[in-house]
Order: sequence, then structure tokens, then C-alpha cells
Amino acid sequence: MFCPRRNKHRFLFSLGIGIAIYSAIYLRENIVLYFTAHPKSDSCRSFPQYCGPFMEEDAPWQKRDCLSESYFTTKEPNCSRIAEELYFITAPLSREEEEYPLAFIITIHKELELFMRLLRAIYTPQNIYCIHVDTKSSQQYMTIVGQLASCFPNVFLATTREEVTYAGFSRLKADLNCMADLARSSIPWKKVINLCGQDFPVMSNRELVRYLQSKPWNGTNMTPGVKQPSTMMHRTQIQYEEINHSYMAPKGKTYTKGPPPHNLDIYFGTAYYALTRPFVDFVLRSTVAKDLLEWSRDTYSPDEHYWVTLNHLKDVPGSHTKGEWEGNIRAVKWKDQEGTKHKGCKGQYVRDICVFGLADLPWVIAKNSMFANKFERQIFPEAVDCLELWHRQKVLQEADVPIQPEWRLTTSRVSNQTLVEPATVAGR
Repeated sequence: MFCPRRNKHRFLFSLGIGIAIYSAIYLRENIVLYFTAHPKSDSCRSFPQYCGPFMEEDAPWQKRDCLSESYFTTKEPNCSRIAEELYFITAPLSREEEEYPLAFIITIHKELELFMRLLRAIYTPQNIYCIHVDTKSSQQYMTIVGQLASCFPNVFLATTREEVTYAGFSRLKADLNCMADLARSSIPWKKVINLCGQDFPVMSNRELVRYLQSKPWNGTNMTPGVKQPSTMMHRTQIQYEEINHSYMAPKGKTYTKGPPPHNLDIYFGTAYYALTRPFVDFVLRSTVAKDLLEWSRDTYSPDEHYWVTLNHLKDVPGSHTKGEWEGNIRAVKWKDQEGTKHKGCKGQYVRDICVFGLADLPWVIAKNSMFANKFERQIFPEAVDCLELWHRQKVLQEADVPIQPEWRLTTSRVSNQTLVEPATVAGR
């Protein structure tokens, strides 16, 4: 049962009061991470008063939450311990979710702890997860991610890895590499969702399943975007190149591009999507899709035109030919939308995108998007702490099966029951 709107408003008000108290009295501590080298035995952290609106006062993380890096770098990791001691949910929470498995593509290169927390937040045994680790990542990073993935039969590393450049073709290719792997899976996943390591869920898995089957998304691809505006045409009219695998730059004014193949109309949208399995098969096999991919190789941020362009073709599986910006796919605070779409970033802007602080959480939760972006554990750890706790409590509250003790992130139950009622999903 979903909570009434008045309860949600009461929660947001309470959270606002908690944030005000936090802002006045909280001094950031050096919080022990999962992957620090030598955590002290007494260093397991508690949620102090800044998470008061979420839980009982001073409710601690489970004691096992403080782990050393060596936990993951043994030759034979103890997978049963890892699943239990990292609080992964190891059984389907409802028949509804079990009958609608999802696929996830997660591209990562840093923030190891944040990736682990993202994975455990979205993990269920009926889904499937492809992890693309940037080749620029350290060998230790790769080893730990690989060991974590090896403990779950439905989590795997992409067979082909890219050295990803921001806004480059390599970013699009990373997703396609995972799609090729997912297409061969025997798990009957219905839709694939792409994530980066700085995303975090707002909807529960059950809410995702319901939202992706609601009108107009039942059997339809979600690729928010519009016909390419004139302000974005430079991205596909001149040639770009990757510079030192660091950034994209124009080759020069004389290096112009020819028209797109097959007389395609180019669209512009987000790099985020939720795609049906038949659409993925089309992308991997179609001459039209392959030709557009090759043409996009020297464009700027091709993942922001590739998916949405193909999804506007009439005969493509699951196409959404009249779609524009519909789809509650991400909660993002863009700097140029301050004052119109939001009231500013309470954390800090990085590349014109807000890295969420604690005071941004009321906005994130009220938006009730599928996921929110972006978070940085090293800068604003309290935002991740509180959102993760809120999300896990909601997930467990929705479950149709008995809750196992190791699925709870804290040793105390949430006192404000309005916080654990499922939120209303936009469009349902």
C-alpha cells in the first residue's frame, strides 16, 4: 500500500528540520569506508542526528559494515559471507518482481564503495547485471570488482572493456559491449537499464517493475529526447576526436560530417534509457543501427543521440515515435536549470551537474525518479548514507516474503513509519 501524500509531505518537512539541525551542529568525521586498509575494531560508524528523520536516534550500522580491503583480495573469497555481511538481498521479494526480471548495465571507473552500495541497493537474484570497468581503472580496483561479481551467478564483468572518454564514442561502446553479453543470457530479462557508478536508486525494484509496465512504457523503450535542436547540431555536423582518452575536441572547421545514413532524422536526448530486449536485438543486428553507430564514431557524446534516434523509427521494436522528454528516468539538477526546474544545488556543481548533498534529498525523493545522479561518497557521504537507508527500508517494507535479519542495514528499526511506505510512482 502506498503512503498518502500528506504523509510524504510530513516526511519531507521532518527531513527539512533534520537538515537544519545538521547544518548547525554537524562536523564531518573521517568515516571508515568498506575498502580502507586497516579499520579499527571500534570504528564502525553510526548514523548521527543528521539522519534523524529516517530512523531512531543513533541507530548504528550493523557491526559487520566495517570491512577491510583484504576481505576482497584473498584468492578464494568467501562468497556466502560476502553476500550476508554486505547485506545483499538473496531472494525475490515478490512474485511480481520474479516474473519481470530486469537487466542492468553499470559502467564504473572510481568510487569503489559507492559502486558496491549501488549494486546491493538494486540487487535481486532474478535480475542480471553487467559491470563495465574502465580499462583506466587500477588492477586492484578491477580485482575487487571481479571478486565481488564472482560471488553472484547473475553478476558478471563485460567481456570487452573500453578506455572510456567523457562524451566520447567509447562511452557508447561500453554499453553496447554489455548489451552483446546480455543478449546471450538465458535469464529472460524484459528491459535493460543503464547506470553509472554515481547513480543511486530512488524507486525500489518493485516500483521499477510496475513503472516499466505502466502506460505508455509497457513494451515500449524509454529514451527521453526531442528532434535535435539547432544549438546541438554542431555535435553531429563536425568531426570530433578523443584527446588522450581524456576529452573530446573538434578536429577543425574543415572537418565536416556527411549526412546521417539512411536519411535518418537525428534526435537529441539523455544518455539514460530503459530498453526492451527485442530493441536490443535490433540494435545488435540491424544494418541501420550498425550504420548509424559507425557514422556516430566521430561525433560528440553519441550516446545522447544514438538511442533516441533509433527509438523514433516506426518499425523498430518498442519504438516511441511521438515521444519527447517523457520518462521519469533520472533526477538530475543541471546548473542551467536552476530557478526553473529546481532551486539550486545544496551540494556542489561538477561539470554543471549537482553532486547531491544532504539538503538535496527532499528534492530527490519528491521527484521519485527511477534513479538520481550524481553522488560522490568522498565529498558528501551523508547524502548517500541517508538515501541508502531510506531506500532499503522502503524495499523491505514492500516485500511479500519474511525479512531476513542480514537484509537490514542497521540494528534499529525506523521509527517514522511514513518513511518506509512505498512512494507514489509518477504516471501510475
